[in-house]
Amino acid sequence: MDKVFELIKRETKRQNETLQMIPSENYASADVRKAMGSIFENKYAEGYPGKRYYQGNIVVDELERLCQERVKKLFGVPHVNVQPLSGAPANLAIIKGLQESEKNIQLSQILSMGGHLSMGQSVSVTNIVMPAVHYGLTADGEINWRELEELAIKHKPKIIWAGGTAYTRIFQWKKYAEIADKVGAYFVADISHIGGLVAGGAHPSPVPYAHIVMTTTHKTLRGPRGAIIMVTKRGLQKNSDLDKLIDSAVFPGVQGGPHMETIAGVAVCLAEANTQKFKKYSAQIVKNAKILANELRIMNYELIGDGTENHMVWIDLTNKGVDGWAAAWALEYAGIIANRQTVPNERKSPYYPSGLRLGTPAITTRGMKEPQMRQIAKWIDEVISYTASEINNIDLSQEQRKTFKQVMIKDKKLLLIAQEVKDLCKKFPINV
Repeated sequence: MDKVFELIKRETKRQNETLQMIPSENYASADVRKAMGSIFENKYAEGYPGKRYYQGNIVVDELERLCQERVKKLFGVPHVNVQPLSGAPANLAIIKGLQESEKNIQLSQILSMGGHLSMGQSVSVTNIVMPAVHYGLTADGEINWRELEELAIKHKPKIIWAGGTAYTRIFQWKKYAEIADKVGAYFVADISHIGGLVAGGAHPSPVPYAHIVMTTTHKTLRGPRGAIIMVTKRGLQKNSDLDKLIDSAVFPGVQGGPHMETIAGVAVCLAEANTQKFKKYSAQIVKNAKILANELRIMNYELIGDGTENHMVWIDLTNKGVDGWAAAWALEYAGIIANRQTVPNERKSPYYPSGLRLGTPAITTRGMKEPQMRQIAKWIDEVISYTASEINNIDLSQEQRKTFKQVMIKDKKLLLIAQEVKDLCKKFPINV
């Protein structure tokens, strides 16, 4: 047997026996995975339906049009592009499509306060294409609207972004739109994290307010790793050529041939999302996250935003005597997969930040509900409290971090919790 298939078997075991709590991850259904492994993998299809640069695309054209129509129906938009390979290339295409001058700038959320690399952060090529300025959050975890508006008036950005990698509040789309209109900017909503919640009615839609909406398809939408760019009615009213600008920016601007097997998988997940079952799933994601957040708050965890209104719980571990790096590794050894995360006004490096990010989409897919959230919160507290006592509230050196991993992976207490986690996972198999 090829080594790859051995690794697939091991990864299947890992996913089945652990709690997947990274907010940006989920479990794609068997039908989505079947489409991803289909014969569409074999087809080159540069261009768009009805205007390809290769022959043999009659069926492919039908597939892409089907996917487009499903997006339009689910989100209520007049134009979509389903070819972006993932969120970062999609955002790059949006920036490139809207750029009119080298003097154009974009306005987005600060990276340490939940922003995303692909929205003009200094380490990203998107900042080279269009420089950026950034707004932050208030002390209570809300968008700093005063700062956002002042920066918009001062810099007159071409793009104002909403969205990022960490935010636990309901997005106030109307406020973004009002500020964008005041300075003549395009309002682009990146709903990659909450796309499934929007589709399922568990979060307000930005479509009535934004000019462009982008979402990845593998997070709360529970599809393959891809992305969708939507041009809204409002966007076409602002610029009647906006659909053409976006399409030409995706191809040939940023990408070559689309991955048709991914588009097939996206089409399947969109059909799954347009059901009552998915609406109930989306609502349960939020219920679970709120219960998890409340339990952790009772245990004296400092939560950014003092809780959550979506799928994510964002924790500042400063008062717990452990950083996000150590907490994430200890949790993994205990069978709970989370990820380290910077916090507002972060004083540490992004690799060893002060925070932790948790999400409920994947464990909700498994069928877990409120009682399981309470148990998971207890395990998380047990692991973090134990880890803090082992570290003894010191900043670990590189050598100490290496030793930490070597010791903790064999730690009896963590292994005991990992077994308890495994027992819970057996009761909630990944039946997707």
